[in-house]
Amino acid sequence: MMKKKKESENYLDLIPVRAPGLPWERDEEGLVVLEVENTGLFNRIAQKLFGRPRYTKVHMEKYGSFLWPLIDGSRTVMELADLQRGEFGKEAEPVYPRVVKYMQIMESYHFIGFAGKEK
Repeated sequence: MMKKKKESENYLDLIPVRAPGLPWERDEEGLVVLEVENTGLFNRIAQKLFGRPRYTKVHMEKYGSFLWPLIDGSRTVMELADLQRGEFGKEAEPVYPRVVKYMQIMESYHFIGFAGKEK
């Protein structure tokens, strides 16, 4: 259990990297939309039998849309959080826990990884 605590203490020092080959664009409101391919056996069956789409569009809200383009493999989570605070001010608070949670969620969906962090 000590390892988990150590990881969370150092989370702000991690450098997020967007998943390679994950297409994204901005919608008419300027918000980021990820285009995630539905792969795997069950998805292929659902696509053939039930007409499920091959791609799912993941729409981000304004905070995620601000952060996504800034994830460039060189900035730490802390630097990204500081940029978000600079953009949104008090509205973004508590900025560090929010940005850490965002990164954890993005990692859980394999939308990002972390430079130098083993899987």
